[in-house]
Amino acid sequence: MTSKTRVLLADDHAVLRAGIRLLLNSQPEFDVVGEAASGIDALALSEQIQPDLILLDLSMPGLGGLDALPVLRRSAPNARILILTMHDDPQYLRKALKSGAAGYVLKKAADVELLSAMRAVMRDEVYVHPSMTRSLLEDLIPQGESFNELDLWKGLSDREQEVLRLVALGHTSAEIAAKLNLSVKTIETYRARGMEKLGLTNRAALVRFALRNELISPE
Repeated sequence: MTSKTRVLLADDHAVLRAGIRLLLNSQPEFDVVGEAASGIDALALSEQIQPDLILLDLSMPGLGGLDALPVLRRSAPNARILILTMHDDPQYLRKALKSGAAGYVLKKAADVELLSAMRAVMRDEVYVHPSMTRSLLEDLIPQGESFNELDLWKGLSDREQEVLRLVALGHTSAEIAAKLNLSVKTIETYRARGMEKLGLTNRAALVRFALRNELISPE
């Protein structure tokens, strides 16, 4: 029998911890073995129980997540640390990854991303919230060179590209659903996921992106 991933929750919001605990304990591969409401508590618990995975909030009283991160890496050296935060500032993301975090998930997307992110980091992968990947790509580009937006486009699935191209051309979700023989809900899922990966928030921004990168032709 495969052993469960032992998880430590570190967040100062009791209601959020309760919700995550309920979610994780309903999954066959996860087991919440400890909870901490502050960075200091997280350090003490991590050293005591040696979890496999730590879900760490950045904003906690006393010792915050960013300050606790490098110490946690020493107190529980075998644990993967996944940041779960409300902060979508790229500076927080960069600092967290440089300090040893294995992933970065925004709380606003936790209901759909958290389990996937946890499974990814337990496979020794790095997980970053899709809308924040652009800032990491920009860090890899030598100073003076321009960022190629097409790299983001190429990171979309074929279906996401197809749906977004039709959206940019002015088609509604219902029209696209009929054209591709899919449900409207499925189309809206592809649309939302693709827009998030591109870091775009509305159709106007998508049209500008598509025109700028010659994905559609101006009429």
